[in-house]
Amino acid sequence: MQLEIRPDPAEVGRARRWARSRLAGSGIGDEEPLAETLILLVSELVTNAVVHTGCPAVLRLSLPGGTAEPSTVRLEVADTSDRAPVPRCAGDEATGGRGLALVDGLADRWGWSVEGAGKRIWCELDRCGEPGRAEADHGGVEECRGAVPAESEAAYGGLAYEVV
Repeated sequence: MQLEIRPDPAEVGRARRWARSRLAGSGIGDEEPLAETLILLVSELVTNAVVHTGCPAVLRLSLPGGTAEPSTVRLEVADTSDRAPVPRCAGDEATGGRGLALVDGLADRWGWSVEGAGKRIWCELDRCGEPGRAEADHGGVEECRGAVPAESEAAYGGLAYEVV
């Protein structure tokens, strides 16, 4: 499933709403940490495409088919800009520049590739099978991502991120 994005900052909110509406049929509940992480990643990647390229983009989601089995969620944003994504080192007072660092900290895998005259940035999140299973099997250590990992929280000074 995909959504075409215009080069307008208002499109970021529309992309989040669209992605959230697609979660229900996939078996990913709003209460799952994976859902909020996915929406945050949509927000970051679509913002990067809209703000840094000024070009239209296409948001693609590959969601599991309504099962609680372990699966992978894939998010892609393709645009027509030939500018490579460049992670930045944002200063303490900077109000931007942390998007790719968030993607790196929250996604299980991410990358980018040239696509035609533009590029495709992608990330994947692994979904745990049964809720609570990782806790029981690993002595309380959660191995599947979906919440802000401790190392990312420390890197961002314990800041909380809210997707609006």
